Amino acid sequence: MNIDEQINYAREVVGKDPMAVFLGIEVEEVKYAYARLSLLIKPQYLNAVERAHGMAISAIADQSVAVASNATEYMALVVELKVNLLDAVSPGDTITAEARAVDIKRKLSLWEVTITDSRRNKVAVAQALAYHRPKS
Repeated sequence: MNIDEQINYAREVVGKDPMAVFLGIEVEEVKYAYARLSLLIKPQYLNAVERAHGMAISAIADQSVAVASNATEYMALVVELKVNLLDAVSPGDTITAEARAVDIKRKLSLWEVTITDSRRNKVAVAQALAYHRPKS
């Protein structure tokens, strides 16, 4: 695959995996080693104190890295994800995750993710490691 085909694969295949579709994660922008995704915080995504559950925030962080890391010359799998939750997110708000490469090597790449609410307040940051699998 050339890089344009790989970016399209990241957007159309990885970006629309079954779990992402189930959760309602939307792919907004994909370019080389970058992805921006959004998620509306539905009532089902709340914790006991009626704020976005960390699982929903972690899910969009993971998905943004999956899309961004596959928008490179590599087929990639996220193998590690660390999320720091910084602020609460209210129901009905939309969060946005932007994943960017920190470093890309032959077998591994390191990614940073910034997650903001609709007012562009930073609500979480994440770091991920992706493994580059051989193309079959």
